[in-house]
Amino acid sequence: MFKCSKEEELIAQRLFELNKQTMPKFERCTGISQSRLEILRELFEAEEITQRALQKKVNIDHAAVTRHLKQLEEKGMVIRRKNPEDNRFTYVRLTDEGKMKIAAYCEEKQRFIANVLKGFSNEERIALLNMLTRIQENVEKI
Repeated sequence: MFKCSKEEELIAQRLFELNKQTMPKFERCTGISQSRLEILRELFEAEEITQRALQKKVNIDHAAVTRHLKQLEEKGMVIRRKNPEDNRFTYVRLTDEGKMKIAAYCEEKQRFIANVLKGFSNEERIALLNMLTRIQENVEKI
């Protein structure tokens, strides 16, 4: 039977713990979830996009994207409209309110990241990024 070393167990445990701790703290600090921020950022870059294309870009399931967009629409940050020639397609774009808020959210995200990486040298950040990328590639191959 395959047995992990103590260090390997601790690495896996830390990765799981970081994942569980980071998202709620990110949301508290920025005021928005990472998923919604990605949706808003894609909309900012695309100007207008179909809901299906947006879903593929942010890699979130259809129901979750619909739920996020509905809530963002209720907050006045996005507008959804059906394609008048083909009702199967819904187009989404940011409102002026959404464009203003995305800048503030991105600023808070940068502040959050700076706090997470506080005390790391540039070389350490590069090494960490390389190691995390290798871990991600390994996970994708599983």
